[in-house]
Amino acid sequence: MTDRESMLRQLSVGDIFHARSRNGASLVCLVKAVDDGAIHARRIHTQDDVVFDRRTGFEVGKSHTKIDCIAPFPPDIHDIFLEVDRKHRELTALVRQGVELTLDQTKMTSDEKRANLSIDQHVANNPI
Repeated sequence: MTDRESMLRQLSVGDIFHARSRNGASLVCLVKAVDDGAIHARRIHTQDDVVFDRRTGFEVGKSHTKIDCIAPFPPDIHDIFLEVDRKHRELTALVRQGVELTLDQTKMTSDEKRANLSIDQHVANNPI
């Protein structure tokens, strides 16, 4: 087993990790389930379900997107991302019901901005 694979095997339900697409897109993901071959996650900011190969870290079917950091975010940032996930799940459900969202509902808080601004430095300091 490679070091990378060993590191990816450390991820478990509830963990937050980061992946990056070749085009530069940042994916902050919450682990929903793991099995022998895959990490099942949800992108926090878009609520898209994603699946990553547990051996290579590449998104299944999209070899241009790869997990690049599994180090835990600081506890305060982790909690903010959990709150962002909850908020986006609720807003996504409203949109699916046909509710038009207001600016107040979608506006980022100062904590959300702080968490988002911390991503690149965190990933740079903790690559896999």
